Amino acid sequence: MAPSPASPAAPAAPSPASSAPFGYINDIFYRADGHHNPRKMLLLHGYPTSSLMFRTLIPRLAHRYHLVAPDLPGFGFSRQPGPHTFASIAAAIVAFVDALAWDKFELYVFDYGAPTGFRLLLAHPERIARIVTQNGNMYEEGLGAEFWAPVRELWAGTDGAAELLRGIVADKASTDAQYLDGATRPVDPAPAVLDHALLLRDLDAQVALFRDYASNVALYPQFQRAVREHRVPVLAVWGQNDAIFVPAGAHAFRRDAPDCRVVLLPAGHFALETHAAEIAHEILRE
Repeated sequence: MAPSPASPAAPAAPSPASSAPFGYINDIFYRADGHHNPRKMLLLHGYPTSSLMFRTLIPRLAHRYHLVAPDLPGFGFSRQPGPHTFASIAAAIVAFVDALAWDKFELYVFDYGAPTGFRLLLAHPERIARIVTQNGNMYEEGLGAEFWAPVRELWAGTDGAAELLRGIVADKASTDAQYLDGATRPVDPAPAVLDHALLLRDLDAQVALFRDYASNVALYPQFQRAVREHRVPVLAVWGQNDAIFVPAGAHAFRRDAPDCRVVLLPAGHFALETHAAEIAHEILRE
């Protein structure tokens, strides 16, 4: 395990009504804005980033929404307690939302934020007013074959698969590729630098999450049923050049949410880095 630099000390948890633009609740770091708006949105990031990915989206929505973007446990500036599983991450986010005292809100999900948010849907379907999924998958056909091939080897218990994944996570070029591949506009290099530095705190934890992603795939049918049975409105805004969660995953939402609006953008996995204005426009249309 790579040595972990000291994490910043967490200040006392603010009250849910606090107007602080960032802070900690239950050891979860968050960014927030639009505190006086009644319409609420929880923004859940994915691998390998943090709530920083929403830095350009939040100002575009803050006139309409009360927005809160937590760093998932093990990412950004949140604490990294084990076990490193998606069930544990989802439990922490459920407790975080409980502390906010939100009874109804919309979800913005991306990458790892998708199975986290969909687990929240399973636990509290009555709270979810809408799902905005930006390259946030819940269908087998949405898994890009090349990217997920070494992860599937890990799931199968193939010798050397864990070490191979550890090397991929440790390689800065791998982090850069998630931002750059498929992008059609210039990409700010700073987030990838921060993401990679924070990933190096605990490579074993990241490999453990790749291994545990199989639990999300096993839950895909339950996620789909929850969206279908609770008639959750869905907006799928997708980078069409994403090789990690491919566009077939966006179109598949229409099976369970027939009124789902699918918007494909000329972008890669991190579509928000290059098309924040377009994504904000699509969110605010409804």
